[in-house]
Amino acid sequence: MEKVGRSRRRFIKAVAFVIASVSLVWKFLIPRVSRKKPLLRVAKAEIPPGGALVFRKSRVAIIREGDDIYALSIVCTHLGCSVNVTPRELICPCHGSIFGRDGEVFKGPANRPLKQLAVEERGEFIVVLG
Repeated sequence: MEKVGRSRRRFIKAVAFVIASVSLVWKFLIPRVSRKKPLLRVAKAEIPPGGALVFRKSRVAIIREGDDIYALSIVCTHLGCSVNVTPRELICPCHGSIFGRDGEVFKGPANRPLKQLAVEERGEFIVVLG
């Protein structure tokens, strides 16, 4: 009787070990599929050709260049201030960083471009994902 109890315990420990190992492998080796949530939904007709719509509360600018529509975060990559959008560039009022309309840095102290956000066309609407 005593041998049966020990072998049963050994079996239960082995099963627990296998389950723990599989869960660790699953967690660290299988990539997570992250779904981005919609930040904004805007009608295409509202975005002026060659212009931009700025949403201060969401800290997003939707920019139209010809047929291309893209979205940029207006959070300065230097210290997190909200940049101002002008017809030619984006300017940080806090420390003077200047970004191009594509988000690239023209003048520091910021050393990284503005973050481009994913955009989806859904019929007559543009949805910005964050």
